[in-house]
Amino acid sequence: MNASEAKIEWLFINLGWFFLVAVMSVIGLDVIIRDSAFPSTVLALLIFGGVANIIAVVSLLQNSSGKLLQRLMLLNDIALTLGFIAGSSKIQSQLLFVSLIPITVAAMRISWFVSILLTSAVVGSYWLIAWSEIGFLSVNAPEFIYTTLPQLINGLILVIAGSAVSYIGTRIKQSLLIERKQQEKEAQLALQSAQKKIKLIFELASTLSATLNYELILEAALDVSDASLREFFNKGDDISQIGMILLYGMDQTLYIAASQGLPDADIVLRFPAQEGAMADAVASVEPIIINHPYDDPELKYSMGINGCQQAIIIPLRAGFDSYGFLMLASPEEDIYSDEFVELLVAVSNQAVLALQNASLYQSLMDDKDRLVTIEEDARKHLARNLHDGPTQIIAAIAMRLNYIRLLIKKDPDEAVKELAEVEDMARMTTKDIRQMLFILRPLILESQGLVAAVEQLRQKLSETNNIEIHMEADSVVDKLLTKEAKGSIFYIIEEAINNVKKHAKAQNIWIRIYPQGLNVITEVKDDGVGFDVSEWENNYAGRGNMGLMNLQERAELAKGQTAVRSTLGEGTTIIVTIPAVHKEHTA
Repeated sequence: MNASEAKIEWLFINLGWFFLVAVMSVIGLDVIIRDSAFPSTVLALLIFGGVANIIAVVSLLQNSSGKLLQRLMLLNDIALTLGFIAGSSKIQSQLLFVSLIPITVAAMRISWFVSILLTSAVVGSYWLIAWSEIGFLSVNAPEFIYTTLPQLINGLILVIAGSAVSYIGTRIKQSLLIERKQQEKEAQLALQSAQKKIKLIFELASTLSATLNYELILEAALDVSDASLREFFNKGDDISQIGMILLYGMDQTLYIAASQGLPDADIVLRFPAQEGAMADAVASVEPIIINHPYDDPELKYSMGINGCQQAIIIPLRAGFDSYGFLMLASPEEDIYSDEFVELLVAVSNQAVLALQNASLYQSLMDDKDRLVTIEEDARKHLARNLHDGPTQIIAAIAMRLNYIRLLIKKDPDEAVKELAEVEDMARMTTKDIRQMLFILRPLILESQGLVAAVEQLRQKLSETNNIEIHMEADSVVDKLLTKEAKGSIFYIIEEAINNVKKHAKAQNIWIRIYPQGLNVITEVKDDGVGFDVSEWENNYAGRGNMGLMNLQERAELAKGQTAVRSTLGEGTTIIVTIPAVHKEHTA
């Protein structure tokens, strides 16, 4: 039973109680005036009616009030009415009009025709009871008419009143039915609207889950927003709007990343979001609906917006991260309702999740590409070192041995000297190869940690280079770094030292590794010739020093950052910051 039906049933039950109270009041007053006893028949009928009403109340509270019980309650009211009239001598006229209550109930429960029949039955019963008391067979016609005239008038008045009450009851019933149908219609429309929302959100989720390309995601979000408006209002092609997705650029201004229905001249616009509707959306983090967006201090520069009467701005946020806005604008007024705004918020949330997934996927792909590039660079580096170092020396050793073979017969003493030099060359080559093998796979890094591995690297490089390498490291850093981060720092230090050897013309290198706050800091400093950092940064495409780029990429793989400080003639400092694993160790 719905709320409207329950209201009607409570009305009927209250009328039943009112009916019993009215009868008891009329008869009670008559008993007091006449100083007589309360009629036992009427008292029994009142008790019976009260019990019947209690049963109706319990049934309604248990939501089990069916059609059968309703019909029984109506018959009960009719029987009580006739019983009260028959059991109350000399006050039938007063009780007669109390019968309007069940007549009204009959009109509202069944129909106007049934209530008229009930009125006729009550009036007929009243006349029969009254005439039987007069003895209509024992008096002549004139006397009978004179004696029964009051009963006739009362009966006719009841017929008229009953007809009017029946009509009013029927109209009340019709009003309640119309209200019920209206509520059902509204509920149906709300259900259809919810189904449309679910359908559109499902379609958006399906579309967005099918791609990890952020450009396609933005286009899909605009497509669904446009389709949502058309389907939501069932207007098909009769409705038009423009849409755009604004994202924050490197300069923290908003640029148009994707659009629909926007003039080409608007694509290059940038919005600082410092005033107007977009500034309000940034401050409130809530959807903003604006009328006459062409008056907005920032949007007025858009040619597409100039023809629109209403616009809506939806922030694209995930947690505390703000990506930008989804904006729709239409030449029609008051088109964006609260329900449609809720739908757009759901669309925006799905789009943000897809953007996050696409960003994560792109980041993983970039990391993969960087790994491939680093491995390729490492192979090239190894090949170049083998070619420039051991390969050249081994070729020289082969030539010297051939020369020594000729000297043995001519000048044995000189041959012995040449053999000693060849031995030195072979020993040096062995050290170079061992150093290369150590750098390729430093087993000590896994067994003893980063500090021990860097110290061994320092010793090996000191044996084969004239550069003095100084090291200062806090052993606690081994507890603060993951295995991958330790490997990244080791190769960053090795690459930085190689850069110094090739370009810096330095006499000293200082290596420092220490915890700071929630990070581990690695510094590699030299006293070489230095370089102009700004010129190096501005000439990204034509950089000749790929070693610094490799340092940055390796740091990014460990979720770290790289800073380069250098001045011509004053050396270079490379600072690498990598997040620590356990925050409690970084205090």
